[in-house]
Amino acid sequence: MRYVAAYLLAVLGGKANPSAEDVQKILESIGIDVEDDKLQKVISELDGKDINQVIRDGLGKLASIPSGAPAAAITTAAAPKGGAAPAADKKEAKKEEKKEEKKEEKEESDDDMGFGLFD
Repeated sequence: MRYVAAYLLAVLGGKANPSAEDVQKILESIGIDVEDDKLQKVISELDGKDINQVIRDGLGKLASIPSGAPAAAITTAAAPKGGAAPAADKKEAKKEEKKEEKKEEKEESDDDMGFGLFD
């Protein structure tokens, strides 16, 4: 992953097709020992390819993988079309949470009636 990250940094720095030396220079500047076989693998896989197209293709492949994110879809569907929930709803939710926490604390203190299990 660090080799890909360094490659992408070199691309952001203006090199359309960074060389192994460019990537190695970036990694060594932050104290990472470079393993030539891993570096050559990244360079050979990305050599001559447009990095933006590689990323687009990768995102397309990731879209088909189930990620277990139905909760995000539910939250998005439940949110108003204007974006996030209104501030009033958030305040009400926080108040309810605080009430529940206080109620739970009170219930716990009532249960022990002054005696601890290990007293």
